[in-house]
Amino acid sequence: MALVEHLRELRNRFLIAAIAIIVAAIPGWNLYEPVINALVEPIQARGGQVNFQGLTDPFALQLQIGVIIGMFISSPIWLYQIWAFVVPGLTKKEKRTAAAFILTAVPLLLAGAYLAYLTLPKAVEILLSFTPARGSNIIAADLYLNFTSKFLLAFGLAFLLPIFLVAFNLIGILPAAAMRRAWRFAVIGIFIFAAVMTPTPDPVTMFTLALPMCALYFLAYGIAALNDRRRRRSRPDWADTVADDEASPL
Repeated sequence: MALVEHLRELRNRFLIAAIAIIVAAIPGWNLYEPVINALVEPIQARGGQVNFQGLTDPFALQLQIGVIIGMFISSPIWLYQIWAFVVPGLTKKEKRTAAAFILTAVPLLLAGAYLAYLTLPKAVEILLSFTPARGSNIIAADLYLNFTSKFLLAFGLAFLLPIFLVAFNLIGILPAAAMRRAWRFAVIGIFIFAAVMTPTPDPVTMFTLALPMCALYFLAYGIAALNDRRRRRSRPDWADTVADDEASPL
């Protein structure tokens, strides 16, 4: 396709994903109460309070939480839109691959967010431990929500790393050999990403994110290696003896 057609397709898929998130935000709005209670529980368990500073803050925060929940609920739709844009013109076989992509990506996204939720009390405990003895913890609700939402999304999106590595391998962009050669740089990059996305100064939270990401990277490499081996077996014998500018026997 021409560049304009690619941009048009990107716009259409973005609109589909945005509409799906907005529609899914409706049940997310109704789930506001249990979700906000679960998020502020680590603060309250350590004697802190979440403060709504402005008159419109409760409404804005409920709307924001509804959208975040909507992102998780509608994740099969917007993840498929990303896949369909990266791998356009899906054949019957590629559609089965796309279904496998969605069935794998959604649980990984939710697993990453759940791991962040389990790590959140420890992160809050460490950050609140820096409060002076004579101080009190009255935290602005919007700031705390921004912190927790980024925390959850960072873990969730980080767990999608192997899915996109395998996707790039399937479409021939990223061979397994390149992943094997770059594994040291990948591990360093993962730890840098984990250090940036986890706000606590202790290494525990960073390792909680980095180690699963490293394991998922090597899992993606294993799948890519198997796919490359299958691709070589199905490659005709004359393919390695014919130059790129030479006509094949066919």
